[in-house]
Amino acid sequence: MTRHLSDAPTPPPGGADNGPAVSRAEFDALFAAVRSWGRWSAADRGAWNRVTPERVRRATALVRSGTVVPMARPWDTSPGPDNARPALHHMSDPGDAEPGEPAVHKDFIGADYHGKAVSHLDALCHVAYRGQLFDGRPARECVDAAGARFGAVSALGALVTRGVLLDLPAVLGCRWLAPGQAVHAEDLAAAERALGVTLGEGDAVLLRSGGLRRRREEGAWDLDAASAGLHVDAMPLLAERGIALLGGDGDSDVRPSPVDGLHSPVHALALAAMGVPLLDNLDLEALAAACAAEGRYAFLFMVAPLHIPGGTGSPVTPLAVL
Repeated sequence: MTRHLSDAPTPPPGGADNGPAVSRAEFDALFAAVRSWGRWSAADRGAWNRVTPERVRRATALVRSGTVVPMARPWDTSPGPDNARPALHHMSDPGDAEPGEPAVHKDFIGADYHGKAVSHLDALCHVAYRGQLFDGRPARECVDAAGARFGAVSALGALVTRGVLLDLPAVLGCRWLAPGQAVHAEDLAAAERALGVTLGEGDAVLLRSGGLRRRREEGAWDLDAASAGLHVDAMPLLAERGIALLGGDGDSDVRPSPVDGLHSPVHALALAAMGVPLLDNLDLEALAAACAAEGRYAFLFMVAPLHIPGGTGSPVTPLAVL
């Protein structure tokens, strides 16, 4: 019997059951089942094609209080167990380079952002499975040292749609999910019922595990070794609902991976099979508090990645407007 969040015993400190285990053959069947290749003419925008002007108009009707909540973590320049490649920030001109008025101050920032510390968006070219990007495009023909010619972040543009927060600690009455705890399809459905929302076509779905709160209270840990996130058996529900974007306060994948030989199976399903871009490493604490205060978990959602031709993603600051 599959163990789910609703009936799981309290996990041991530092870890939790992330089963059931999935074979590569089972994963390949799941990949084929959720695949949406050949559906859109603008294939490198993937599931963002689902967000029509009418869906944008309906999403704007969710604005009531006018509360604006940013979801980006601070730019993290400090090394740690979850930040092996810290972001860079230094002054390139502290204001004394040239005489005269006004004084001008300039700085430089840089990041190898596909990690565990920078809030960022993964474009469709970020992940290939069995040599193929989304829509069946051969990765070796589409991505090289110059960047990506298919599925680049520059093809996405901005996204304005309905956002939905699935706040699992609020549903379960706990401070956070234990590192390694898997979230299953039944858990997503239970969260919908508890929070009064239903995931729908074109939605941006955000999953809060409470991991950032745990980090702030108990310190950083190696997120590659253990982090709460989605089990692959949750992905058919998200594919059926036709979501446009998936994100969370982790990187969506439960770790350790439940799939034999695959380190990021949810990334492979979302990006390469479903065409759903991902948002990693969000700060959802303020949004969780705002949603609880207003008693609703759907809102206007906006994100505009940097326009980087050939880029595999972008640092971002998504916004929720309630």
